[in-house]
Amino acid sequence: MGKFEITTRKNGEYQFNLKAGNGQVILSSEGYTTKSACNNGIESVRKNSQDDSKFERKTSSNGKPYFNLKASNGQAIGNSEMYESESSRDNGIESVKKNAPDAEVSDLS
Repeated sequence: MGKFEITTRKNGEYQFNLKAGNGQVILSSEGYTTKSACNNGIESVRKNSQDDSKFERKTSSNGKPYFNLKASNGQAIGNSEMYESESSRDNGIESVKKNAPDAEVSDLS
């Protein structure tokens, strides 16, 4: 089962990582100024991860595939790591879809 981990960045902002059952980070958030905004981001991931059209499949300047998850307003709420192949990226998207809705939240901040 996946989990969201809330941590504090060096600049004092909060962020979350969604981890798959194997502990691998499958989605990372932006920085949030408050913990409540960070929790809102988690809820947005839970909701939007079930809509395939919210996943923006991209390729970085060095040719590595990755994805962003966007909210209804078009703002990115999470981004993935860089993958070695498009099929690996697509597996990452499926993992977010599977893990996000029921993932527990672990506050490490």
